[in-house]
Amino acid sequence: MSTAELSPALPTSDSSSTDPRRPLTGRRSDGARHIVHIGDVPFGADPFVVIAGPCAVESAEMISRAASSVAELGANVLRGGAFKPRTSPYSFQGLGMPGISMMHQAARAQNLPFVTEILSEDVVDELAEQVDAFQIGARNMQNFALLEAVGRTGRPVVLKRNFGATLTEWLLAAEHVARAGSSNIVLCERGIRTFGDETRFTMDLAGAMWAQEQTRLPVIIDPSHAIGIPHLLARAAAAALAAGLDGIMVEVHPDPEQARCDADQALTVPAFKELMAHLERFAIVRPLLKP
Repeated sequence: MSTAELSPALPTSDSSSTDPRRPLTGRRSDGARHIVHIGDVPFGADPFVVIAGPCAVESAEMISRAASSVAELGANVLRGGAFKPRTSPYSFQGLGMPGISMMHQAARAQNLPFVTEILSEDVVDELAEQVDAFQIGARNMQNFALLEAVGRTGRPVVLKRNFGATLTEWLLAAEHVARAGSSNIVLCERGIRTFGDETRFTMDLAGAMWAQEQTRLPVIIDPSHAIGIPHLLARAAAAALAAGLDGIMVEVHPDPEQARCDADQALTVPAFKELMAHLERFAIVRPLLKP
Protein backbone atom coordinates (compact mmCIF):
# COMPACT_ATOMS: atom_id res chain seq x y z
CA MET A 1 0.00 0.00 0.00
CA SER A 2 1.45 3.37 -0.97
CA THR A 3 1.79 6.44 1.20
CA ALA A 4 -0.90 8.13 -0.83
CA GLU A 5 -3.33 5.28 -0.18
CA LEU A 6 -2.58 5.16 3.53
CA SER A 7 -2.22 8.76 4.64
CA PRO A 8 -5.77 10.10 4.08
CA ALA A 9 -7.20 7.43 6.38
CA LEU A 10 -4.72 7.73 9.22
CA PRO A 11 -5.99 10.88 10.94
CA THR A 12 -9.64 9.80 11.08
CA SER A 13 -9.60 6.07 11.80
CA ASP A 14 -12.50 4.74 13.88
CA SER A 15 -13.12 1.20 15.08
CA SER A 16 -16.72 1.46 13.87
CA SER A 17 -15.68 1.86 10.24
CA THR A 18 -16.44 -0.98 7.85
CA ASP A 19 -13.76 0.08 5.38
CA PRO A 20 -11.25 -2.83 5.34
CA ARG A 21 -8.48 -0.45 4.23
CA ARG A 22 -8.95 1.97 7.10
CA PRO A 23 -5.97 1.63 9.49
CA LEU A 24 -6.74 0.14 12.86
CA THR A 25 -3.98 2.23 14.43
CA GLY A 26 -4.95 5.54 12.82
CA ARG A 27 -5.84 8.67 14.69
CA ARG A 28 -9.45 8.67 15.89
CA SER A 29 -11.74 11.41 14.63
CA ASP A 30 -12.38 12.48 18.23
CA GLY A 31 -8.63 12.64 18.95
CA ALA A 32 -8.78 9.97 21.65
CA ARG A 33 -5.57 8.03 22.17
CA HIS A 34 -5.11 4.36 22.91
CA ILE A 35 -3.55 3.63 26.31
CA VAL A 36 -1.22 0.62 26.26
CA HIS A 37 -0.39 -1.09 29.54
CA ILE A 38 2.86 -2.99 30.04
CA GLY A 39 2.11 -4.64 33.33
CA ASP A 40 0.39 -1.87 35.24
CA VAL A 41 2.38 0.91 33.52
CA PRO A 42 0.27 3.06 31.14
CA PHE A 43 1.78 4.38 27.91
CA GLY A 44 -0.13 7.15 26.16
CA ALA A 45 -1.57 8.70 29.30
CA ASP A 46 -0.16 12.02 30.49
CA PRO A 47 2.79 10.84 32.62
CA PHE A 48 6.15 10.31 30.92
CA VAL A 49 7.38 6.71 31.16
CA VAL A 50 10.98 5.50 31.49
CA ILE A 51 12.12 2.05 30.31
CA ALA A 52 15.67 1.24 31.40
CA GLY A 53 18.07 -1.66 31.66
CA PRO A 54 20.99 -3.33 29.91
CA CYS A 55 21.27 -4.23 26.26
CA ALA A 56 21.55 -7.91 27.14
CA VAL A 57 21.04 -10.22 30.09
CA GLU A 58 24.56 -11.48 30.82
CA SER A 59 24.04 -13.27 34.13
CA ALA A 60 21.51 -13.51 36.93
CA GLU A 61 23.70 -11.36 39.18
CA MET A 62 24.14 -8.65 36.55
CA ILE A 63 20.46 -8.30 35.61
CA SER A 64 19.52 -8.31 39.29
CA ARG A 65 21.92 -5.41 39.95
CA ALA A 66 20.64 -3.53 36.92
CA ALA A 67 16.99 -4.01 37.86
CA SER A 68 17.60 -2.90 41.43
CA SER A 69 19.46 0.22 40.32
CA VAL A 70 16.99 1.44 37.70
CA ALA A 71 14.01 0.72 39.96
CA GLU A 72 15.54 2.69 42.81
CA LEU A 73 16.14 5.67 40.52
CA GLY A 74 12.60 5.78 39.13
CA ALA A 75 12.41 3.60 36.03
CA ASN A 76 8.95 2.17 35.35
CA VAL A 77 9.81 -0.79 33.10
CA LEU A 78 12.89 -3.01 32.87
CA ARG A 79 14.48 -3.79 29.51
CA GLY A 80 17.04 -6.41 28.53
CA GLY A 81 17.67 -8.90 25.75
CA ALA A 82 17.96 -12.66 26.01
CA PHE A 83 18.00 -13.11 22.23
CA LYS A 84 20.34 -10.67 20.49
CA PRO A 85 20.46 -10.08 16.72
CA ARG A 86 24.08 -9.14 16.07
CA THR A 87 25.70 -8.05 12.83
CA SER A 88 28.66 -10.33 13.48
CA PRO A 89 27.94 -14.03 14.10
CA TYR A 90 30.93 -14.00 16.47
CA SER A 91 29.38 -11.44 18.82
CA PHE A 92 27.45 -12.31 21.96
CA GLN A 93 24.04 -13.63 20.89
CA GLY A 94 22.35 -13.65 24.29
CA LEU A 95 21.56 -16.41 26.80
CA GLY A 96 18.27 -17.49 25.25
CA MET A 97 15.52 -18.93 27.41
CA PRO A 98 17.66 -19.07 30.59
CA GLY A 99 18.12 -15.32 30.16
CA ILE A 100 14.35 -14.85 30.06
CA SER A 101 14.03 -16.65 33.38
CA MET A 102 16.76 -14.46 34.90
CA MET A 103 15.05 -11.33 33.64
CA HIS A 104 11.65 -12.44 34.91
CA GLN A 105 13.05 -13.06 38.39
CA ALA A 106 14.95 -9.76 38.50
CA ALA A 107 11.95 -7.75 37.33
CA ARG A 108 9.55 -9.36 39.77
CA ALA A 109 11.95 -8.82 42.65
CA GLN A 110 11.71 -5.07 41.96
CA ASN A 111 7.99 -5.09 41.16
CA LEU A 112 8.72 -3.98 37.59
CA PRO A 113 7.23 -5.25 34.34
CA PHE A 114 9.76 -6.04 31.63
CA VAL A 115 10.12 -5.93 27.86
CA THR A 116 12.45 -8.14 25.85
CA GLU A 117 13.23 -8.65 22.18
CA ILE A 118 11.95 -11.61 20.20
CA LEU A 119 13.64 -12.79 17.02
CA SER A 120 11.68 -15.82 15.85
CA GLU A 121 8.02 -16.77 15.60
CA ASP A 122 9.01 -20.27 16.77
CA VAL A 123 9.23 -19.14 20.40
CA VAL A 124 6.34 -16.65 20.46
CA ASP A 125 3.90 -18.87 22.34
CA GLU A 126 6.51 -19.97 24.88
CA LEU A 127 7.63 -16.41 25.57
CA ALA A 128 4.09 -15.02 25.70
CA GLU A 129 3.55 -16.96 28.93
CA GLN A 130 6.52 -15.26 30.61
CA VAL A 131 7.05 -11.73 29.26
CA ASP A 132 5.11 -8.55 29.94
CA ALA A 133 5.80 -7.15 26.47
CA PHE A 134 7.54 -8.17 23.28
CA GLN A 135 10.06 -5.91 21.60
CA ILE A 136 10.34 -6.07 17.83
CA GLY A 137 13.78 -4.73 16.99
CA ALA A 138 14.77 -2.60 14.02
CA ARG A 139 16.00 -5.55 11.98
CA ASN A 140 12.66 -7.34 12.32
CA MET A 141 10.35 -4.38 11.74
CA GLN A 142 9.25 -5.86 8.42
CA ASN A 143 9.36 -9.52 9.45
CA PHE A 144 5.64 -9.80 8.80
CA ALA A 145 5.27 -13.39 9.99
CA LEU A 146 6.81 -12.39 13.34
CA LEU A 147 4.65 -9.25 13.58
CA GLU A 148 1.51 -11.27 13.03
CA ALA A 149 2.60 -14.00 15.45
CA VAL A 150 3.12 -11.56 18.32
CA GLY A 151 -0.09 -9.77 17.40
CA ARG A 152 -2.08 -12.96 17.81
CA THR A 153 -0.91 -13.32 21.42
CA GLY A 154 -2.50 -10.03 22.48
CA ARG A 155 0.64 -9.17 24.44
CA PRO A 156 1.87 -5.54 24.28
CA VAL A 157 4.45 -4.92 21.57
CA VAL A 158 7.18 -2.27 21.48
CA LEU A 159 7.76 -1.81 17.76
CA LYS A 160 11.05 -0.18 16.83
CA ARG A 161 11.48 1.66 13.56
CA ASN A 162 14.05 0.19 11.21
CA PHE A 163 16.99 2.54 10.64
CA GLY A 164 16.24 2.56 6.89
CA ALA A 165 12.44 2.63 7.03
CA THR A 166 10.14 5.50 6.16
CA LEU A 167 7.61 6.64 8.70
CA THR A 168 4.78 5.18 6.66
CA GLU A 169 6.51 1.79 6.49
CA TRP A 170 6.84 1.89 10.27
CA LEU A 171 3.13 2.58 10.71
CA LEU A 172 2.23 -0.14 8.24
CA ALA A 173 4.30 -2.58 10.30
CA ALA A 174 2.13 -1.64 13.28
CA GLU A 175 -0.92 -2.41 11.15
CA HIS A 176 0.32 -5.98 10.69
CA VAL A 177 0.39 -6.39 14.48
CA ALA A 178 -3.02 -4.78 14.93
CA ARG A 179 -4.74 -6.74 12.18
CA ALA A 180 -3.40 -9.96 13.68
CA GLY A 181 -5.28 -9.17 16.87
CA SER A 182 -3.40 -6.78 19.18
CA SER A 183 -3.79 -3.02 19.30
CA ASN A 184 -1.45 -2.83 22.30
CA ILE A 185 1.45 -1.33 20.38
CA VAL A 186 4.04 1.22 21.50
CA LEU A 187 5.99 2.79 18.64
CA CYS A 188 9.69 3.36 19.34
CA GLU A 189 11.91 5.67 17.27
CA ARG A 190 15.52 4.47 17.57
CA GLY A 191 17.39 6.51 14.99
CA ILE A 192 17.78 6.35 11.21
CA ARG A 193 20.74 6.24 8.88
CA THR A 194 21.63 9.54 7.23
CA PHE A 195 24.78 11.01 5.69
CA GLY A 196 26.15 11.94 9.12
CA ASP A 197 28.23 9.57 11.22
CA GLU A 198 29.11 11.81 14.16
CA THR A 199 26.42 10.06 16.20
CA ARG A 200 25.55 6.38 15.92
CA PHE A 201 22.37 7.18 13.97
CA THR A 202 20.24 10.31 13.57
CA MET A 203 17.47 10.63 16.14
CA ASP A 204 14.35 11.56 14.20
CA LEU A 205 12.45 13.49 16.84
CA ALA A 206 10.27 15.15 14.22
CA GLY A 207 9.39 11.74 12.78
CA ALA A 208 8.35 10.49 16.22
CA MET A 209 6.14 13.55 16.68
CA TRP A 210 4.61 12.99 13.23
CA ALA A 211 3.86 9.35 14.08
CA GLN A 212 2.15 10.44 17.29
CA GLU A 213 -0.02 12.86 15.29
CA GLN A 214 -0.92 10.25 12.69
CA THR A 215 -1.83 7.38 15.01
CA ARG A 216 -3.66 6.72 18.25
CA LEU A 217 -0.63 4.78 19.53
CA PRO A 218 1.89 5.83 22.19
CA VAL A 219 5.28 6.87 20.79
CA ILE A 220 8.60 6.73 22.65
CA ILE A 221 12.25 7.19 21.66
CA ASP A 222 15.39 5.14 22.27
CA PRO A 223 18.17 7.75 22.40
CA SER A 224 20.78 5.15 23.38
CA HIS A 225 20.64 3.53 19.95
CA ALA A 226 19.78 6.73 18.11
CA ILE A 227 22.71 8.75 19.45
CA GLY A 228 25.11 6.29 21.03
CA ILE A 229 26.87 8.96 23.10
CA PRO A 230 25.94 8.60 26.78
CA HIS A 231 26.53 12.21 27.88
CA LEU A 232 24.01 13.46 25.28
CA LEU A 233 21.16 11.21 26.38
CA ALA A 234 19.83 13.33 29.24
CA ARG A 235 19.16 16.25 26.91
CA ALA A 236 17.63 13.97 24.29
CA ALA A 237 15.33 12.51 26.94
CA ALA A 238 14.28 15.99 28.01
CA ALA A 239 13.60 16.89 24.39
CA ALA A 240 11.25 13.92 24.10
CA LEU A 241 9.47 14.99 27.28
CA ALA A 242 9.11 18.58 26.06
CA ALA A 243 7.91 17.38 22.64
CA GLY A 244 4.97 15.58 24.21
CA LEU A 245 6.16 12.06 23.43
CA ASP A 246 5.18 9.26 25.76
CA GLY A 247 8.49 8.04 27.13
CA ILE A 248 12.04 6.85 26.55
CA MET A 249 13.94 3.59 26.49
CA VAL A 250 17.58 3.81 27.57
CA GLU A 251 20.40 1.35 28.15
CA VAL A 252 21.80 1.21 31.68
CA HIS A 253 24.49 -1.22 32.78
CA PRO A 254 25.97 -1.59 36.28
CA ASP A 255 29.46 -1.90 34.76
CA PRO A 256 29.46 -0.75 31.10
CA GLU A 257 33.16 -1.43 30.61
CA GLN A 258 32.43 -5.12 31.12
CA ALA A 259 29.26 -5.17 28.98
CA ARG A 260 29.20 -7.89 26.32
CA CYS A 261 27.36 -5.68 23.83
CA ASP A 262 26.76 -1.93 23.30
CA ALA A 263 29.31 -1.04 25.97
CA ASP A 264 30.06 2.39 24.48
CA GLN A 265 26.48 3.62 24.55
CA ALA A 266 25.30 2.28 27.93
CA LEU A 267 24.72 4.66 30.80
CA THR A 268 26.40 3.97 34.12
CA VAL A 269 24.10 3.97 37.14
CA PRO A 270 25.35 7.45 38.23
CA ALA A 271 24.76 8.75 34.69
CA PHE A 272 21.22 7.33 34.72
CA LYS A 273 20.66 9.08 38.06
CA GLU A 274 21.73 12.35 36.41
CA LEU A 275 19.38 11.69 33.48
CA MET A 276 16.44 11.16 35.83
CA ALA A 277 17.34 14.33 37.74
CA HIS A 278 17.49 16.24 34.44
CA LEU A 279 14.02 14.99 33.54
CA GLU A 280 12.73 16.13 36.92
CA ARG A 281 13.76 19.67 36.04
CA PHE A 282 11.27 19.53 33.15
CA ALA A 283 8.49 17.84 35.09
CA ILE A 284 6.60 21.12 35.14
CA VAL A 285 6.05 20.57 31.41
CA ARG A 286 4.75 17.08 31.95
CA PRO A 287 4.91 14.82 35.03
CA LEU A 288 7.06 11.73 35.19
CA LEU A 289 5.32 8.46 35.99
CA LYS A 290 6.31 7.70 39.56
CA PRO A 291 6.93 4.04 40.48
